Amino acid sequence: MPQTPIIEVRDLRKHYPDVKAVDGVSFSIPEGICFGILGPNSAGKTTTVEIMEGIVLPSGGEVLYRGAPRSRRYQEEVGIQFQSTALQEFLTVRETLQLFYQLYKSVSDLDEVIQVCALKELLERDNRKLSGGQRQRLLLGIALLNDPKILFLDEPTTGLDPQSRQSFWHLIERIKQQKKSIVLTTHYMEEAYRLCDEIIIMDHGTIIAQGSPEALLAKHFGDTILQLPTEDVVIPAESLPFTVLQGEQCIEISTKDVDAAVRELLERGVSLARLKIRARTLDDLFLELTGKELRA
Repeated sequence: MPQTPIIEVRDLRKHYPDVKAVDGVSFSIPEGICFGILGPNSAGKTTTVEIMEGIVLPSGGEVLYRGAPRSRRYQEEVGIQFQSTALQEFLTVRETLQLFYQLYKSVSDLDEVIQVCALKELLERDNRKLSGGQRQRLLLGIALLNDPKILFLDEPTTGLDPQSRQSFWHLIERIKQQKKSIVLTTHYMEEAYRLCDEIIIMDHGTIIAQGSPEALLAKHFGDTILQLPTEDVVIPAESLPFTVLQGEQCIEISTKDVDAAVRELLERGVSLARLKIRARTLDDLFLELTGKELRA
């Protein structure tokens, strides 16, 4: 017997006088996975997530939790880390956690939350003196205090430096090991590829692609990309028997046969000293489907 999804979205719509922000979106989220919702600005992803969280009322459609309309149970079993949250000033990290901890009937083990979110060394620090990464770890800890069954993470690493972002990814991977369901919105394709078991890509209020990152890449691409500095390609790029994307600083060659492409370049006197070979990425897929950068 198929397992009931933890979240099911049916024909979700949110219409304003001048725009259809969400226009008939349907999908389901199996329990225990990380589900990514991606899209350029104004694609409808934020509105969709806010409806799922219960913050915005839909114009039509419904969101089911474990096969039933959302109720008090849903409110008690959901955790949300917003992209930006104001914290009480003049409180320490310990005091902040204790404050929110007292708001819930059903709670996680506080020491475990502190350990999972790497907050032990920060407990006596004033909220005002936290770095960006430390602040996000505290907000994640707050979102976990009620032992949520489903956790919403709204662009949790935006603005973090690469080291802090990597550290935060490790935290999310530890939470995934606890079999919690996660809904993630992100502007970082590497983040989505690393953390998400399944993604949807939205544009103009509708879903334009859905599946695992690996399956979507396999469906849309069957090639490999060779990158070369433009100055190293001493012949007209258009004369090459490949699909070539000409840039100011480098060219990208699309080929299904890397060995043949390398031989061809060598025969034409192209230096391969600075050649880079890469597989297709979610960035490529996003541009292929939407025609624009994710942050556009």
